[in-house]
Amino acid sequence: MTAVQDPGAARRDGHLRIAVLQATGVVNSDPENLERIAAGAREARQHGAQLLITPELFACGYAPKLVHGTDGTSQRGRLAAIAAESGLGLVASTVEHDDGDRHYISASLFTPDGTELTRYRKQNLFGPEENSVFTPGTRPPAVVRFNGVRIALGICFDVEFPEFVRAVALAGAELLCVPTAVPLRADNADGEHPFDTKVIPAMVVPTRALESQLFIAYANHAEPGFAGLSTIADPYGRRLSTATGVDELIVADINLETLAQARKDTDYLVRFAPSAPTTHQQGQQ
Repeated sequence: MTAVQDPGAARRDGHLRIAVLQATGVVNSDPENLERIAAGAREARQHGAQLLITPELFACGYAPKLVHGTDGTSQRGRLAAIAAESGLGLVASTVEHDDGDRHYISASLFTPDGTELTRYRKQNLFGPEENSVFTPGTRPPAVVRFNGVRIALGICFDVEFPEFVRAVALAGAELLCVPTAVPLRADNADGEHPFDTKVIPAMVVPTRALESQLFIAYANHAEPGFAGLSTIADPYGRRLSTATGVDELIVADINLETLAQARKDTDYLVRFAPSAPTTHQQGQQ
């Protein structure tokens, strides 16, 4: 790892220190990728973190058509062991299969004793490649308590929908952990680059944190194939810690007092009044 952004003191009451690992999983090289997570967990622990969040499908590498058949059960077993060995909570993404031979992109939260506290299947699949080999999940993420903080999981494209993040916040989440795999460029069918993907971690993620008043930890793969810029954003829309494009570990403190103050300052979660859309007719004011 080339850099660590560390805001300082160890966790106090009402605080949770989290770390985000930014690196690139090697496709179909599970042992190497899992060891990378183990090394990241050890480093996060050295910086006083209680929870580490890792990128989407990092254990097998992100390449949907090449990895959709990988052994997610075995990967999750090793991830549970990494959590227990490091004494650290761990959020990690794997492939999941069901009895009907359907494949899902999932994310799990493991406790420091290796228990899988919750698992979530990605609801909003991105692009033709994911949709060609994976099935979207149908259940919203559970909100679970970890070290005094209510946590929910999302995966990549999920966070680009304000409705998804708002629903999670209304369900009680205080921290949304998001393994992601945002590419360096997003090409359309004509091979053009319709938008700069770096706006997602730089602008979209902080905006989601602001408008739904919760913390978001967003863990991306590194350059050259991915955009990097993993970030931890607070309920005021501030980026508490942001990676560059390279392999990196970032660290920040989740302060529930900050969350409570943000929700007191601007009550976005209770004041929204939905109404049916209206059609503007020419000549109307």
